[in-house]
Amino acid sequence: MTDDIFDFGFTAVTEEELDAVQDAVQSQAGVEENLELLQAKVDKLYNSVIPLLTNLKKNPQKDYIHWPNRLTKVEQFEDMLTKIYKS
Repeated sequence: MTDDIFDFGFTAVTEEELDAVQDAVQSQAGVEENLELLQAKVDKLYNSVIPLLTNLKKNPQKDYIHWPNRLTKVEQFEDMLTKIYKS
């Protein structure tokens, strides 16, 4: 039999130490939430650009791209990217 005292695995802390830990935990939760929102925004941007690149890569042997209403389509795409960026 040993004479070690079983301490139940906890230690006493001051109120300031407890507040500091609680603040750190809340701050981390805010950072994680912000990170999730940013990741969702990056995913939206990526998923918006990939179809454009995929279509531009089609038929690389052709010298020209037939793109009716190009200005309107590009402006719509630009508006969509701006909306995602500013959301």
